[in-house]
Formats: sequence, C-alpha cells, structure tokens
Amino acid sequence: MTLDHRTSLVDKLLAEQQDFSTAVSKFSEWHDQAHDEPLQARYYKNLIPLSKPLKGEQYAFEVNLDQCTGCKACVAACHSMNGLDEHESWRDMGALAGCRDEPYVQTVTTACHHCTDPACAEGCPVLAYEKDEETGIVRHLDDQCIGCSYCILKCPYDVPKYNPKRGIVRKCDMCQQRLAVGEAPACVQSCPNGAIAIRIVKMDVVKEATRKPGKRLLPGAFDSSYTHPTTSYVSSKPIPDFARPQHDGELQLEEMHAPLAWMLVLTQMATGIFIAALCSWVEPAKMQALSLAALVVLAAGLGTSVLHLGQPFRAWRAFLGWRKSWLSREVMAFGGFFKIGALAWWFNHPALVGLTVAAGLASVFCSCMVYVDTRRSYWAAPITFAKFFGTTVLLGSASAAAVLGWLQMLDLWQGGPVYATLFAAAAVVFRIGLFVYEWSLQSSALGNSHHPCHRSAKTLATLAQSAQQVRVLLFIISTVFGFLAMGNVGSLIAAWATISLVATFSSQVIERHLYFAGGVATRMPGVPMTPHHH
Repeated sequence: MTLDHRTSLVDKLLAEQQDFSTAVSKFSEWHDQAHDEPLQARYYKNLIPLSKPLKGEQYAFEVNLDQCTGCKACVAACHSMNGLDEHESWRDMGALAGCRDEPYVQTVTTACHHCTDPACAEGCPVLAYEKDEETGIVRHLDDQCIGCSYCILKCPYDVPKYNPKRGIVRKCDMCQQRLAVGEAPACVQSCPNGAIAIRIVKMDVVKEATRKPGKRLLPGAFDSSYTHPTTSYVSSKPIPDFARPQHDGELQLEEMHAPLAWMLVLTQMATGIFIAALCSWVEPAKMQALSLAALVVLAAGLGTSVLHLGQPFRAWRAFLGWRKSWLSREVMAFGGFFKIGALAWWFNHPALVGLTVAAGLASVFCSCMVYVDTRRSYWAAPITFAKFFGTTVLLGSASAAAVLGWLQMLDLWQGGPVYATLFAAAAVVFRIGLFVYEWSLQSSALGNSHHPCHRSAKTLATLAQSAQQVRVLLFIISTVFGFLAMGNVGSLIAAWATISLVATFSSQVIERHLYFAGGVATRMPGVPMTPHHH
C-alpha cells in the first residue's frame, strides 16, 4: 500500500494494522494448509468411524473392558471439555465385583447409552429431548428444560443429572459437535488405553439383540428390552453371572420429592371430597360446601407442585408432550379438573359435580401412570393404584365428616349428623383396609428375597423405621377418634372428625414421602447412589 505525504497518522496506523499478523494467525494459516485432520487424530482415528451413519444406523459407544483400568481420565476429560459444574458428571466410573470359585473385579465406565427408544425423550413433558435423525445421538435441549426431573425417573440407567445451580437436567451428548468435524469425543480421546470407541450400529440389529426380556447390558443392570440401549461392552473373557455392581448391596433412601408428595396427597384428597359432595347431592347446601372445600384443597395441591420445578416460570409449557408423556397428560387433566370444579361449585349442580368427579378420577389415574410408567418395582400398577385411589377415598371421607360436622355445630346447616357419621364410618373402614394392605405388602416383600419389592421393603424397614413407627401411632389416633366421630360421642362429631382428619392426613403425607423414598432405582456400575436433591 502506497502512502503519500497527505496521508494522516491514523491512516498510516490502520494500514499497518491490516498488514500485521500474529503468531496465532500464522499458526492457524499453517494448520489449515498443512493438516487435513486434527493433530491428535493419529491416536484415536481407529476409535471413531471414518464415515457418517447411513439411514437406519447411528453412533454408539463401545467399551473394551479388557483395556479399562479405572483411571478416570474419561471422567475428567468429559468434565473439562463440557465445562461442567462442580460435583456434576456425565460419565461415571465403577466396578463389577463378585466371588465364587475365585474373585472377580472389573472396572466399568458408563455414560448415556443413546438408546434407540430413549425413555427420557418419551417422558419429557416439554419435549426437551431429541434423537438426531442422522447420528442417532440423544440430545438434551437445555433451553427447553423446566427441571421437573421426570427423565431421571424414566431413565433405567440413571443417566440424566439434575443441576441444582441451573435448575435443569443435563446429560452426555457424545460430544456431537466434535464428531461432526471428525474429532473424537472427550472420553474417547483422553483414554490412555483406547478403552472407549465410537462405532456405527444398525438400530434394527440393536433392537433385535435387546428385544429378549431379561437381556441386560451388564449383570445387575436394568432390562435392556425397555429402551434398547446401543452401548456395547466387549471383553475377551465372559463376565460371570455372579458379578454385581459395587453398590449392589448398599441401601439408601431415594429422594423424597416433598413438593410432589404434598401435591399428590392434596389433589387426591380434593378428588375424594368432590366424591363426597356428589354423594350429598340431595342436600344442595352440603354439596356446595364440600365443593368449595375440595376446590381450596385442589388449588393448594396444584400450587405446591410448582415448587418441584427447577424452572417454575416455564411450567406453562408442560402440555407440549401430551402425545407420549403421562406427566403432560397429568398436567392437562388437573387443569381441566380445576376449571370444571370451579364451575361445579359456582352453579352447584349435581351434573357438574359428577363431571368434576370424573375429571378428578381421570387426573388421579394419570398421576398413577406417571409413576407406573417408570417401571420401578415399588411403583408397579397394583401398588400405585391401591395407594393413590385408597388415599382418595380415605381422605375424601375423613374430610367430609369434618366439614359436615362443623357445619352442623355452627348451625350453618340444619339437619342431623347422619351424613357426617356415615362419612366417618367410611373413613374408618378404608383406613383399616389401607393399613392392612400396606402392612401385608411390606411383610411379604421383606420376608421373600425374590419378591420384586424386597429391596424397597428392606430399605424402608432399615432406614425409615422412625417414619414407620410414627405412621402406626397416627393410625391408632385417627382410628380411635374416627370411631368417636362415627358414634358422635358427646355430640362432638366435629372435634373428633377433625382430629381424625389431621392424623389421617399426616399419615398419608408420610406414606407418600416413603413411596418416593422406597422407589429404588436401578443403576449402572459406578453411578453414584446420592439422590438428586432439588
């Protein structure tokens, strides 16, 4: 560039800056011209595919157990490359161990298995998961997540991790951006022994291989026929059947999800009160009073549920996954339940109350399916339906007895205590029936090591003894005062029914906490037992 004497100093400096080149820019130019592949490619190019997956194929992890030494280089690299927060990990290191004729120990590295039918994506109410059509990688969309953690309950391998700092769930994405440009994922590139590789697999072959019930990725892992995971573990010597994950003998209560426990009890209680209101249709004043009580309880339950979310202001999006997520269906069902219930209370018509009861029962059904769909043994359909609908009838009857008892005592309703005593009697019957059912379930599961709920029963009996004892005490109190209310002893039915209701409600709240605490999750070797606290 030629400069004449009329060029200003600013023009001269700008011209020099345009011609100025740094060491970084020179290295970049040299790298682009001299290297068609990353500098470290010679170390891992045989560990990643040289071509893209074709239609019907996808990327998958392959772990060579013979080469894994448990050094955790993959864990550290994943944490560093993805900029994870402290105590956050998308890849875990554990071990399989056992002893029969001779001891067996094998270190195992685990991460997301990028299943062909990912349960996390199926359950997400806001569609925060997507399975890439070209690569098959299951990605989590952080900006869509509301932090409900339902994907954690749905995934049988405990892969998604809740991040309390960000209020969302995050997981491994196989370093998709690196694979797209021929770079190996952090875990693959960092392993000094080449124990982790990326392979291309045919999805129909994976489904066929994992279709057989009882087929498992590793001993002690969850049944692979549920989600069809694509990860493969290879070894020159077979893994013995007696090998189990290192944490297999540990007992630990799962997270109790307090907001969800209160939400479930309150919403089921509201449904039960609406049922009691419908049973009182011949007395419009009683029906309206019970409808109002149910509506208030329902509002409290729905308000409490939002406290469970890491991103509560995004909760309005929870209906998006209604086609496949029971959680979305539950949200929509309760929304309709509340609206119809408000109309039923306002117009006080038996037909509207009946429609409200139907909406309430449908909502409780959806609540049941939210947990049944996780396939955890302690949340199986017979147990969940018995507990949830049992709570509905029990708390509905106990609440109706208390409300009608106070209406009569305060002379807000003219009439005898017949309805109140009948509801008190119903509460006593269902209370005893539910207690006997829970006691028999606990006893049978605890006494039979082959029972599917044995581990849950053992966990609760060992680590939740105090809570169990408090529940027995509350059962005695609620039953005694229930009998007093049923007999209208001293014409104090309102007082007896209220005490019985408080004890019953407290017992059910504790039971619902234990329901979550006893829902023991399956985990891959190395996945920490620490529950996901909100």
